[in-house]
Amino acid sequence: MIKGLFVNLLRFVALVFLQVFLLKNITVYNLCVPYPYIMFIMLLPFETPNFLLFILSFIIGLTIDAFYDTPGLNAAACVILAFVRILFISVTVQKDGFDNEPEPTLSLMGFRWFFTYILVLTLVHHFVLFSLEAFSFSQIQYIMGRVLLSSIFTVLLILISGLLFFKRKERK
Repeated sequence: MIKGLFVNLLRFVALVFLQVFLLKNITVYNLCVPYPYIMFIMLLPFETPNFLLFILSFIIGLTIDAFYDTPGLNAAACVILAFVRILFISVTVQKDGFDNEPEPTLSLMGFRWFFTYILVLTLVHHFVLFSLEAFSFSQIQYIMGRVLLSSIFTVLLILISGLLFFKRKERK
């Protein structure tokens, strides 16, 4: 319990630091912007209560908003991300037989499930974030271009970090 809390607190601080001080200024023509901080929400354990998940999502989104001067955009996108995470896990985890796994990591869940999981959640987060930022569907092509390019960049960063911390699944 204490170890998991410490790991998640360290993950929160590291991802916010990475996002704010390293990746904030990395952008390709304002079309491709990485947001790997959402990995914090994605990697929370399965048994995290929904109420706590929404609060943690709001807090990390608000923290990023404070540094990006985007009043509530990241917080709203993160709360929607938490909702979609709950739906995705409720649909896939019980169906695929992953009931006894503690958290959604690449090493525990396998590449196919993990890739689908981060791809769907990243696309939803980015669509909500960029739609709220533009706040106009007249720019839908621009929004979809940003969603697609930023999602590819973010998913690649999340996969690379997942592979860096990959641990072989132990046989029981």
